[in-house]
Amino acid sequence: MRQDPGSSYNIAMRDHELMDLALAEAARAAEEGEVPVGAVVALEGRIIGRGRNQRETLADPTAHAEILALREASAHLGTWHLDDAVLCVTLEPCPMCAGALVNARVARLVYGCADPKAGAVDSLYELCTDPRLNHRLDVIPGVQADRCAAQLRQFFARLRAGDRPPKPRPG
Repeated sequence: MRQDPGSSYNIAMRDHELMDLALAEAARAAEEGEVPVGAVVALEGRIIGRGRNQRETLADPTAHAEILALREASAHLGTWHLDDAVLCVTLEPCPMCAGALVNARVARLVYGCADPKAGAVDSLYELCTDPRLNHRLDVIPGVQADRCAAQLRQFFARLRAGDRPPKPRPG
């Protein structure tokens, strides 16, 4: 089910607050030499999970921001069922992450900018709202999309200019 991002002032304001936190996680990822994607999971107004890309640091292809945030939230609750949770992420989730959101039974997804090359929520696929799957999420796209996209553009512009971030250290 799609929600209009402006349908409720309080929800829209909370989505922006969550995105601010996700953007801070993404900035930490960039400082660590990772692609700047950040995510947070909230339940009943509390943050129960945070994540940022750590694929290079952990040498783990599954260490996407969303997966790490879901893992932390599940550990916090002691269950993989995240039925009433909201996940907010700076970049449209890929197929792996969109599938994890469906499998975790997350209630709402809020994301920043679209990912035309790998996005599996709206761009290439619509996994989170596919009626053939056993669970669907409310999806709120484009929250602070300009800020999210700018963060990614700046990171890749620095890489192209030869300004390599520090090599991540496993840790």
